Amino acid sequence: MEIGVPKETKDQEFRVGLSPSSVRVLHDRGHSIKVETSAGVGAGFSDEDYIQAGAEIVPTAADAWNRELVVKVKEPLPPEYQFLQKGQLLFTYLHLAAVRSLTEHLIDCGVTAIAYETVELPDGKLPLLTPMSIIAGRLAVQFGARFLERQQGGRGVLLGGVPGVSPGKVTILGGGVVGTEAARIAVGMGARVEILDVNVDRLAYLETLFGSRVELLYSNPTTIEALVPDTDLLIGAVLVPARRTPILVTRAFVQKMRPGSVIVDVAVDQGGCIETLHPTSHTNPTYIEEGVVHYGVPNMPGAVPWTATQALNNSTLPYVLKLANYGIKALEMEPALGKGLNVQNHQLVHPAVREVFPDLAK
Repeated sequence: MEIGVPKETKDQEFRVGLSPSSVRVLHDRGHSIKVETSAGVGAGFSDEDYIQAGAEIVPTAADAWNRELVVKVKEPLPPEYQFLQKGQLLFTYLHLAAVRSLTEHLIDCGVTAIAYETVELPDGKLPLLTPMSIIAGRLAVQFGARFLERQQGGRGVLLGGVPGVSPGKVTILGGGVVGTEAARIAVGMGARVEILDVNVDRLAYLETLFGSRVELLYSNPTTIEALVPDTDLLIGAVLVPARRTPILVTRAFVQKMRPGSVIVDVAVDQGGCIETLHPTSHTNPTYIEEGVVHYGVPNMPGAVPWTATQALNNSTLPYVLKLANYGIKALEMEPALGKGLNVQNHQLVHPAVREVFPDLAK
């Protein structure tokens, strides 16, 4: 099969769909890989690295896109819509619940769109979302600590504190992969950490990980409203697979936060769980609203592309191989991959996304 790897176009998105090591595996299995020139440079992979792995370097995005299977990292942006075509397999993160225009175009153009984030194992785990969730969770605290610095607009709090001065307080909404990894870093920095979740069993599991180092609380509006005013760094780590994230922190709650506090919402690519937060970019990552620093970059792992590309490929390559070997039949052969199917034959097929856009679910 011919596989295209275009260069990512999202702001400062330096990850790449296939690493040279993945290309080598695919090439050795008899597949033809076309990589847009410089697609991997931001992640530390030169065109020569891809050539040595067996890929052909093509000069334009159109050359990479015009293939049977296109492997990307982030969802197509409007300038890329022209490259989508009927019968093409697209394998990438989509997060359609937050992007109606993309959903409509995927339906109209007839592409078969498979989303990394909805590939699901029988036990409910999301194997292609997990590696980026780990990175995003760890980065959330790293970025949050930076923007708490006075020069970055924050209130000048050192999360770990110093002898004689209290450490900063980190409140994490959601105890899944993102929230757990955020807590690891925050605890390591010496911060006071709280995790809120609605799953009591998950809270019990987190107690086995963190013991008394993290305060574990059941999430409800009353508890959130009580905790937010005293929080230095608030992290949104809520995940409702394939659906828009519910708003847990209203504007009224944000107004009670101290000036210079920081909000990092990792859930922004699914709409976000903070009412006052909207998507930003790596170029302009923050803004001030209600006196609070808001960080809403939807492709956070793009900040560490060398690590993130390899972590992503470690998980995606087996599925890419299935698609390359068997085409659309792979969706039936591999049930987990089949659950990743979002759009096919001009139809919106993923149940959760259909609930978000019932008028498109015809």
